[in-house]
Amino acid sequence: MAKEKILVIGGSGQIGVELTLALRKIYGNANVIASDLREENDLLKGSGPYVSMDVMNKEMLHVQVIRQNITQIYLLAAILSATGEKNPGLAWHLNMQGLLNVLDIAKEEKLQKVYWPSSIAVFGPTSPKKDCPQQTIIEPITVYGISKYAGEFWCNYFHHRFGVDVRSIRYPGLISYKSAPGGGTTDYAIEIFHEALENKHYKCFLKEDTYLPMMYMPDAIKATIELMEAPANKISIRTSYNVSGISFSPKEIASEIKKHVPEFTIGYSPDYRQPIADSWPQSIDDSVARNDWGWKHEYDLDRMTADMFENLK
Repeated sequence: MAKEKILVIGGSGQIGVELTLALRKIYGNANVIASDLREENDLLKGSGPYVSMDVMNKEMLHVQVIRQNITQIYLLAAILSATGEKNPGLAWHLNMQGLLNVLDIAKEEKLQKVYWPSSIAVFGPTSPKKDCPQQTIIEPITVYGISKYAGEFWCNYFHHRFGVDVRSIRYPGLISYKSAPGGGTTDYAIEIFHEALENKHYKCFLKEDTYLPMMYMPDAIKATIELMEAPANKISIRTSYNVSGISFSPKEIASEIKKHVPEFTIGYSPDYRQPIADSWPQSIDDSVARNDWGWKHEYDLDRMTADMFENLK
């Protein structure tokens, strides 16, 4: 097998940091190049090559792909749901053009594989709330959701029209202790841990009974790598796969946190993110991913909470 050379775009972000480290373990430090517009994340320093790069600069990206003999690209650079609502034009432009640049280069250079994440933000108020299926009504109401849904079809198009092996997962809310959240509607589920340790109190920007699909970062990284390593004939979905971990509400995670920090209290002050959360499903049916490439999550709420505290302390 020819040596893989992997480029992770958005390598300093919430997913990028942990995915880069996981890929370096598998493929070797020198064979996974992290890149971002931002400074190199401290957790990546000294663990492998890093390039400062803007995914919007297609020529520069193309030069890097050729120069480094890249065989796979993981494109994680994006503007997320809550941040996107503040600047819809920019969110649309970055999320779409970045993807098209990568797909074009993948087609031209005949790259082996491309990974691009979608999100539960593609679902809207008309999608089923419980066990939202793979194929369903999809009418997103955020610019982030719109850009992700359009992106799913671009991936599908490049696969069927040009044979680009592009793969995707609709991530739920992601919870991690290693790197900061990226401006999404589910960020409360990370902030709450930090506030519990530092101030013993958290003011939540969602209502107490807002159920949302979530996933602990180790499961998200596992899902991503398992999908990318699955044989192509096992991949039946070329838009984006539903994957599911755990669903919980702020009230539920707060009571789980109390087991570790008994004096912890929570208050609620719903803001502009509440309508976004209300438009999304409360749980996801991921049976297609389970059947196609054997996906299954490992972390439930109490195991995740214990692990978060263990690592944050």
